[in-house]
Amino acid sequence: MRGIEQIPWLYDGICALAEWRGLGAWRRWLVHGARGRTLDLGCGTGRNLAIFPAGVRAIGVDPALVSLRRAGRRAPAAPLVCARAEALPFRAGVFDTVVCGLVLCSVRDPARGLAEARRVLRADGTLRALEHVRSTRRWKARVQDWIQPAWTWLAGGCHPNRDTERTVEAAGFTIEAEGRRAEADFRRFAARPGRADGVGTMTP
Repeated sequence: MRGIEQIPWLYDGICALAEWRGLGAWRRWLVHGARGRTLDLGCGTGRNLAIFPAGVRAIGVDPALVSLRRAGRRAPAAPLVCARAEALPFRAGVFDTVVCGLVLCSVRDPARGLAEARRVLRADGTLRALEHVRSTRRWKARVQDWIQPAWTWLAGGCHPNRDTERTVEAAGFTIEAEGRRAEADFRRFAARPGRADGVGTMTP
């Protein structure tokens, strides 16, 4: 059985409802902060690709061909590549920005995916993320743990209980205070890659 994320019309409908209820402003923050050559990691049906600001040279990557076909119709000028986050087919340091919009919950190996994102980013590049995460409320986190196997199967890979911010930091990124927001179980933030030895951060 395909999950919700592999049924583009259904996934788009759910996203449209969530954006109407307020997530749209967070998505605009996500893409409007991109600069230069940008990788839309897990671009899905192209909801980010269609609204990048002028001057951003965006490339979309997603492992699902059915989603990429819809993305191609939504953003026909954007190059699209079928690939997994854990094995990006790009040279090191070629992107100024990597954008993750509701993606890291579904990557099979988020630590490896973030290592790849860090590899393809320039040393002064930026990772920008909009994700739903493990709840900070103990009871709700337990509920997320309980429903995770069924939800992951239903949604086609989504894990509702991932502590994504901690995983981002463990991958060698430093999350910036500016622009960082939390609302319920949603987070938005920008992060900078650290030095190769994992100490400190690079400055723009």
